[in-house]
Amino acid sequence: MPSQKLSLQQKLLQKLSPQQIQVIKLLEIPTIQLEQRIKKELEENPVLEMIDDGPIDQGDDSDSSDNESDEFSLEDYMDEDDVPSYKLNANNYSKDDKQVDIPYSSGTSFYESLTEQLGLTELSDQQKLLAEYIIGNIDEDGYLRRDLLSISDDLAFTLNMNVSEKELLEILEVIQDFDPAGVGAQTLQECLLLQIQRKKGTESSILASKILENSFDEFTKKHYDKIINKYGITEEQLKDALAEILKLNPKPGGSANNPHNRSNQVIIPDFTLDNVDGELILSLNQRNVPDLRMNSTYMDMLRGYSDNRKNASKSQKDAVQFVKQKLDSAKWFIDAIRQRQQTLLLTMSEIIDFQKEYFKEGDETRMRPMILKDIADRTGLDISTISRVSNSKYIQTHFGIYPLKYFFSEGMQKDTGEEVSTREIKKILQDCIDKEDKRKPLTDDKLAAILKEKSYPIARRTVAKYREQLGIPVARLRKEL
Repeated sequence: MPSQKLSLQQKLLQKLSPQQIQVIKLLEIPTIQLEQRIKKELEENPVLEMIDDGPIDQGDDSDSSDNESDEFSLEDYMDEDDVPSYKLNANNYSKDDKQVDIPYSSGTSFYESLTEQLGLTELSDQQKLLAEYIIGNIDEDGYLRRDLLSISDDLAFTLNMNVSEKELLEILEVIQDFDPAGVGAQTLQECLLLQIQRKKGTESSILASKILENSFDEFTKKHYDKIINKYGITEEQLKDALAEILKLNPKPGGSANNPHNRSNQVIIPDFTLDNVDGELILSLNQRNVPDLRMNSTYMDMLRGYSDNRKNASKSQKDAVQFVKQKLDSAKWFIDAIRQRQQTLLLTMSEIIDFQKEYFKEGDETRMRPMILKDIADRTGLDISTISRVSNSKYIQTHFGIYPLKYFFSEGMQKDTGEEVSTREIKKILQDCIDKEDKRKPLTDDKLAAILKEKSYPIARRTVAKYREQLGIPVARLRKEL
């Protein structure tokens, strides 16, 4: 029988404290969510309160030296009636500062608009219920990408409603008459047809409708010669018809993923950067982030317990234990907010310092290659912390509002040995394509040759990768008449 031995082992384990976990979670969220997070904490913790504009009762600190011998020290909490000023930068907003409204988008959402239009139809209550179900399946681009048979099956299983595809199609056709034109389409072809059919019956729009309905494949592949021969039209007539098609919106829902269409997004910058006589001044946006403190009533309760601890009943001790837990939680939360603001300011300050030449004018060609490790090394923070700060945060500059991730990019060496950002290369690519002859668009090989002439030794496949990242199609699909 094998012998059994007992042995001691030492292991070094790193565990995060509750406060560290709190800070990590707060770092990840942008300003707009921070406001909601603070409101939630205020609702859940009666010890925590906002500081109003009136005088703050500092309380009587005469007993603050009377410390408890058990798990907590009353002295730890005696000074917490003071303002825990986590507005840490002289450039941050105070209540007396002149406040300039930071622009952001708002308005009725895409789905709210469709529901409002549904209310104006003459459909029966049963049909409106089905229409609401169909609208719920329309994606952010405005398309119904699920087939009606699948929706019919869903209705049978979830709502015990036996609805045929024909009935659903009739309701879908009502929705397809809603604004924006093209909504509820199941394919790109149908989406464009729904839009062109609402236009006045001009010669160009009629031809455009025929092309979309009967020659969609040739149109998407830009086989213009085939279309000209098929309809016996001139190149000028085709050009006019294509101009009508190009006015149509392939994403009538205004996809929330499209950074150029923010009509349904709310973007509140976390930082504001001002250029004052060449000096870059960074501020945290704390317009809706209240100052917090611990409620003096609960501090008085602890003082009372401290003075009469020996005679306290069990219920009083339980109450004090509850207050102590809430005080700890409030203290952790206030400290976590403070640390969050410190970390945000430190990180953004180093990003600005690293990219100082870019931030002066917003010239992309002045942007240096910068990765998370660069900022981690400068701040002394972990790479994961820099990643959390950069995620979902925005900065308002004098040349626009940008996500923090925008300022990070890889680098490469030019023939001259100079290190440049890949963003600079993409800017050159974009400029070349913007200025190209659309009758003879530049192929990836030609773009690579142009870049090589400019001392950027980039392979054709790399050019293709950057072009795709810019959302630019291949040369064949960029061809125009």
